[in-house]
Amino acid sequence: MTLTRRSVLAGALACPVALRAETFAGSYAPRAEPIAEGVWMVRGADAPILFENGGMIANSAILSTDDGAVLFDPGVSLDHGRALGALARQVTGKAVGRVYVSHLHPDHALGAAAFDPAIVHALPATRADLERDGEGFSDAMYRLLSDWMKGTHVVLPTGDVTEGATSFGGRAFRLFAMQGHSAGDLVLLDERTGTLLAGDLVFHDRAPSTPHADLAKWRAALDRLKAVPHTALVPGHGPLDRDGSAIAQTRDWLDWLEDTLAQAVADGLDMTEAGELPIPERFAGLKAVRYELQRSVSHLYPGLEARLLPKL
Repeated sequence: MTLTRRSVLAGALACPVALRAETFAGSYAPRAEPIAEGVWMVRGADAPILFENGGMIANSAILSTDDGAVLFDPGVSLDHGRALGALARQVTGKAVGRVYVSHLHPDHALGAAAFDPAIVHALPATRADLERDGEGFSDAMYRLLSDWMKGTHVVLPTGDVTEGATSFGGRAFRLFAMQGHSAGDLVLLDERTGTLLAGDLVFHDRAPSTPHADLAKWRAALDRLKAVPHTALVPGHGPLDRDGSAIAQTRDWLDWLEDTLAQAVADGLDMTEAGELPIPERFAGLKAVRYELQRSVSHLYPGLEARLLPKL
């Protein structure tokens, strides 16, 4: 018998999953909000990934075309992807014909399991990231979400997306290959309506997450996004932005975060102390703000200590 991480995990979770399966009645019920002609936004929960929300925390978008719906970010699991596919058919009258994955994180990517891999597209960097980390992400989601993840497996996107103009089903898009939140952050502009799908480069009224962040590159990407004319912006998390405030809010948080953690290192604070630092009033209304500050400390503090502290 060959042991794999999945088989070991399945054995470790066999009892709790079996007990929960008798009472588990969860199902995804995403809702589509029309935001422009032939464009719908599907909101995720403004919360961490929890069993209670099935991991449905990332925003998705649906666009109608003559050759089928385009789904931008297919969700966290097989069932979530299926629910988004059914929703796309309901609002557009056509099945999903193309799927774009904005980046590697599981709340945006693992729902690709619901679709033919031939129609799932992403940047080459995102495919490489999922080749490296996809199985680990899947294992983590099975631990957190158990029954919600049933049947989910890692589907690698084709990794063929390049920056520039493209079209599908008579609908013209402009694609941007960026990085900063991750090594590959895909952004899509719908030319017909000026709707910008920003993925997790932009968070709105929710604190940004930083597990694979390069803050300097992220700020550069935000500068590029700010320069792209658009009428509305769909962030990776949080409500629709029509006034440009989400880009500025994300930039403000990243600047404050880096400056604050650098000062904490200089002051000799340990990671626990840094995670309990006061949060400015202007960020008090952000969802998951303390949670994401503490996560960012774990992500960023070791690198800041290595860079800023004297070598003995």
